[in-house]
Amino acid sequence: WRDWEGAPYSTLVPSDEVTINYRHGLPVITLMLPTRSERCQFTVKPVVTTVGAFLQDVQREDKGIEKAEVLAADGSKISDATLMEVLLMNDFKLVLNNTAYNVSPPVKDKLSSEHATEMEDIKSLVHRLFVALHLEDHQIRKERELLQKLDHLKGELLPLEQMKARIMDSADAKTSRLLWVGLALMSTQGGALAWLTWWVYSWDIMEPVTYFITYGSAMAFYAYFVLTKQDYIYPHAKDRQFLHYFYRKSKKQRFNVERYNKLKDDLAETEESLRRLRQPLQLRLPIQEINDKD
Repeated sequence: WRDWEGAPYSTLVPSDEVTINYRHGLPVITLMLPTRSERCQFTVKPVVTTVGAFLQDVQREDKGIEKAEVLAADGSKISDATLMEVLLMNDFKLVLNNTAYNVSPPVKDKLSSEHATEMEDIKSLVHRLFVALHLEDHQIRKERELLQKLDHLKGELLPLEQMKARIMDSADAKTSRLLWVGLALMSTQGGALAWLTWWVYSWDIMEPVTYFITYGSAMAFYAYFVLTKQDYIYPHAKDRQFLHYFYRKSKKQRFNVERYNKLKDDLAETEESLRRLRQPLQLRLPIQEINDKD
């Protein structure tokens, strides 16, 4: 066996003299230092460590190493700028002084399956440590932001709430007046029918009149159902008339109902987020899941 300059190596060592194992996701290269005659482990970071840096670490451990280089399987020299991640993808030869070591890195696919669980545990531990160290500051900053947003929304809602209260009072008063007018008309109708029955005409003459009045009322209720797709129930009819007056008054006073509803939804969402932030056990739960529990 000859090196890349053509000079023969005095010794060609089997691959078991240099082993590569993975611990906590990082490759650990174990080799026998030639002049110190002891085994030494080198933990490398394959993404950032270069071949040159690794060789310097080896020479730093064994001052008697005058020549250190890495060759590919075909004998070509590998650049010192090559990352260890690339080097560990294939077999290579590690040359220390006049001794060449055959190195066979473990297969990457097998490695991933063997250490996947361990890496997930490490990631989970790192995440928990990060949360424990930084969650309090994050909560304080987030709470301050939510409180500022809450004050801003309440400031925008205040004039709208006052306008809405005035419009609701007006619509409620008109609806109440309409109900009283309906009662007065029904009382007047009943009095008129009684007067015509007992003082002007007889029941034989008024009976057909009351029949057609009853039939006309039934037609009116049926027409209400056809137009609204709802039965004529007094509370529902009252609410429907109230909304009619409310939207008509809102349009006259330019009260933006859609913007008001949007601000109310944002306010409710902000208050819910603030409540969750102040309850650490529910901080990581979705709102829907919390509502289901409540």
